[in-house]
Amino acid sequence: MFKLITHNVHKYHEMKKVIPSLEMEDMEYPEIQADSIEEVVEFALNYLAERIDGNFIIDDSGLFIHSLNDFPGVFSAYVFRTIGNEGILKLMEEIEDRRATFKTVIGLRVEGENFKFVGLCHGKIATEPSGTNGFGYDPIFIPEGYDRTFAEMSTKEKNRVSHRGKAIRKVASFLEKFGFL
Repeated sequence: MFKLITHNVHKYHEMKKVIPSLEMEDMEYPEIQADSIEEVVEFALNYLAERIDGNFIIDDSGLFIHSLNDFPGVFSAYVFRTIGNEGILKLMEEIEDRRATFKTVIGLRVEGENFKFVGLCHGKIATEPSGTNGFGYDPIFIPEGYDRTFAEMSTKEKNRVSHRGKAIRKVASFLEKFGFL
């Protein structure tokens, strides 16, 4: 059994579609300021390893808008809480290059060792929010090859192309390969 350590029930539901035996544990842990999502995840894995018995999974994601020098990046959660999608769209008002990348790093602690799995989804920022599914930046992110936002997709459809879907499938494959699933 693996526990996903998160406050975000939406992340849990997305990951549980790929790993049905996954359980959620709502537990606080510090999120450091760092230059990369990988650093944030590594710190959290080590912090939680001292406080949790057994195997667990954590997730950290960021939205990297290329024309804004990859802002909000590692500060995505804070920026979302502070200015939300409307604030991002305001920053993007006069910008033609709307390319962006969503990145997830899933940290896995299994039998005392840390592993990290990365998932990327390239796309662009919409000109206005659209859709009611998903969470966070989903209403303004259009994945490459689509004309709809993540928020306009079902969880199943989003999981096929999303950053988190790609990363959690890598985790599931790893766990299956080594007999944990």
